[in-house]
Amino acid sequence: MSKTEAVESKLPVSQRELIIFTLSDSSGETAAHVAQAALVQFPPGFASIYRLPQVRSCQQISTLVREIATGRSLIAYTLVLPEYREALEEEARKANVPTLDLLGPLINKISGLTDSHPLSQPGRLHQLDETYFRRMEAVNFAVRFDDGKNPDGISQSDVILVGLSRTSKTPNCMYLAQHYALKAGNCPIVPGVDPPKALFNVQARKIIGLTIDPHLLHNLRTSRAQVIGMSTDTQYSDLEEIKAEVQYAKRIFRELKCHVIDVSSKAIEETSSEIFLYLRH
Repeated sequence: MSKTEAVESKLPVSQRELIIFTLSDSSGETAAHVAQAALVQFPPGFASIYRLPQVRSCQQISTLVREIATGRSLIAYTLVLPEYREALEEEARKANVPTLDLLGPLINKISGLTDSHPLSQPGRLHQLDETYFRRMEAVNFAVRFDDGKNPDGISQSDVILVGLSRTSKTPNCMYLAQHYALKAGNCPIVPGVDPPKALFNVQARKIIGLTIDPHLLHNLRTSRAQVIGMSTDTQYSDLEEIKAEVQYAKRIFRELKCHVIDVSSKAIEETSSEIFLYLRH
């Protein structure tokens, strides 16, 4: 036992850190993501997450609950098989461990509204079906046509992201591929270098311009320059030059007549979701 664990064990249960155990008969990613989404609404240090994936028997559930019951804990679970859910609830009730079923109520609600029975097959979310292969094809596409390396990708893309350096073009392309199976290419905007002519021959609706606050871009580029050992006293990270670049990029966006998204205060997930919703309309 470490010194930290020894001190922790001497505290009353009510004062110990809450451990959220995410239990699943599959990978446990869904439960872990939901738990993490809840935890970010609280100050750090109050709770942590411990994943318990690949549950394969009621006996295993019983053993896990007994081990968990000694501390201050919560079991948030995504168990597909009804017998596993019943076994967990029974064991947790006897051990006085609180539980939260993240999947069962939704499955039951869908079943009732559609008058159909669930398949009760763990791991279906990650099956190698047609959707999976479309996503993998889109990921490979994003890698091949990243950063305008091959202009042929422009005509083959479902969406083309254009923007200055450090405006999250590549991460958004990868996210759009992995989560929406979209073939996303991207073209950098570089002052003094004309955008590819092919970019002006595709539907404007397929092009998304990514803009950003110059001060934020200055911070990003300064940090990047320091990481790679480059001097921060260059045009790349000069604030006035960056302001001029942002204006130049906006002029290119107007010429392309494309939709523009400001990524200044957005996470990759938010930007990609906005792009996906725009393309659907």
